Amino acid sequence: MHDHAPGLPRASNRRLLTISLVITASVMVVQIVGAILSGSLALLADAAHMFTDSAALVIALIASIVAARPASGRNTYGYQRAEVFGALINALILIVLCVVILVEAIRRLATAETTEVDGVLMLIVAAIGLVANAVSLRLLSSAQKTSINVRGAYLEVLGDLLGSALVIVAAGLIWLTGWVWLDAAASIAIAAMIAPRAVVLLREVFAVLGEAAPAGTDVEEIRTHLLSAEGVRAVHDVHVWQLTRGAPVFTAHVVVEPEVFRQERTGEILARLQGCLSDHFDVEHSTFQLESAGFIDAGGAGHE
Repeated sequence: MHDHAPGLPRASNRRLLTISLVITASVMVVQIVGAILSGSLALLADAAHMFTDSAALVIALIASIVAARPASGRNTYGYQRAEVFGALINALILIVLCVVILVEAIRRLATAETTEVDGVLMLIVAAIGLVANAVSLRLLSSAQKTSINVRGAYLEVLGDLLGSALVIVAAGLIWLTGWVWLDAAASIAIAAMIAPRAVVLLREVFAVLGEAAPAGTDVEEIRTHLLSAEGVRAVHDVHVWQLTRGAPVFTAHVVVEPEVFRQERTGEILARLQGCLSDHFDVEHSTFQLESAGFIDAGGAGHE
């Protein structure tokens, strides 16, 4: 017996992604112009990160729209996995960006003596980026808790905010001291922040695609909770995975007392088990196969 299918991504998520995309793309243009005028690699790196964020938000928006499509006879769980693939693309983009920034920063360090950077302009543009990233981060903060796709965009915006803060510090020091090499150093620091975020996102994507139990899920605790239900004698073949962040799926074989079938109480038992998962473990989609004590399965093994 099944309960309702996992809730599809909400339209509000798409609205938030769209607003964040407009903000990010607009500031990206400002940063590119500012980087050209000031000669700042760090600012250009932050602009490149903004470009990546814009692309990521577009991917996230498309994935969110695709994921909202209803289930079909061929795609029985719907298209929620589209969010996971969107997050995978985001992570790969982050890795490529990290490498490009590192290579260019090292080249700049070798030629720092001949490089000119306008610290004041760099500082003004970086401050604009910081404010814009803070606004986008606030918009996405709630939605990222339930969508791996939105989380990918959230992590990128978070990295951009930290990157803008670094650029501000570097710009201030360049303005005060004239140490142009700090521009390249800030770029390397930005790349160093990008790499761990990409790894974390990739790890989460692989966990979902590998059908690992959601983080924080204790399968034995769930089994013990189900065993406490009246009429339940054993629970086996337990599987827990997630279609995407916030959409866990649970299946199990439950051995019940023979009286449950004789008294036609199977519906009552199923409702109780599904309610247990929903109320205590936030699992909205669960499937149970009820077996009478002494039942011999297809593999020839009995479960008592």
